[in-house]
Amino acid sequence: MRDVEATAVDQKKFTGERPGWGEGFEYDYGRHIAAYRFATTLAAGQRVLDAGCGEGFGTQTLCDVAAEVTGVDYSDSAISECRRLWKKPNLRFERVDLTHPGGFGETFDLVINFQVLEHIRDPEPFLTGLRERLGQRGVLVLTTPNRLRTISENPYHVREYTAVELGELLRKVFGSVEIRGMHGNAGVEAFEAGRARAVRNILRLDPLGIRKLLPAWLVQFAFARLAKLVRRSAQPSGAATIAPEDFSVSADDVDRALDLVALCRR
Repeated sequence: MRDVEATAVDQKKFTGERPGWGEGFEYDYGRHIAAYRFATTLAAGQRVLDAGCGEGFGTQTLCDVAAEVTGVDYSDSAISECRRLWKKPNLRFERVDLTHPGGFGETFDLVINFQVLEHIRDPEPFLTGLRERLGQRGVLVLTTPNRLRTISENPYHVREYTAVELGELLRKVFGSVEIRGMHGNAGVEAFEAGRARAVRNILRLDPLGIRKLLPAWLVQFAFARLAKLVRRSAQPSGAATIAPEDFSVSADDVDRALDLVALCRR
């Protein structure tokens, strides 16, 4: 688990979009770190790029197996936090917008891009930027929410994808694409069912869809606070804590996956 200082930072900045931490947020941590654990199976001895690293809590976990790890993000504040929180000899962070990379022309054995694509309005230039960071035999691992499992709209997402839609998009840019899914065990699915019930109860308070007419800042403000309420409601009292081990990546029954996981090659 992360150190106390980093946990405090995340709680103060919780938006409902990036994962929260501490009591009641084990689900967020487990689902996010599970993707990084999958990436470690491909990262041993490799040069790794985490494209869209956020505050770097997952990025730094790759350092135990990778030869070197570089985290990039378009946000100056995120990179500042990364440099403050995570200091390892084979780890560095750079402020880079991969659609306009400037002088950042390095290539890597493994590129990871987790939970970013759903925020991109024009995805092909962004995906081309990811492809250009791959070495000749490099692999991209990309995750994004499975639209078929989405409970309600997320004000930070511009588009979510099904497995078929994601495959069609990625094959416009990459020569080889394999779609898998991030699945949860019975405990995870019970949490998801509880979360769905809580969301439905909240949406009943807005039968006319007035939320869709509100300014974005107000919707985002409410989203963060309701997200905490939903998580508390979804976790039954006395239930086992959800951990990264409760998630796994599989090519089976992808339409039922919580997140889509794509492996792409040039």
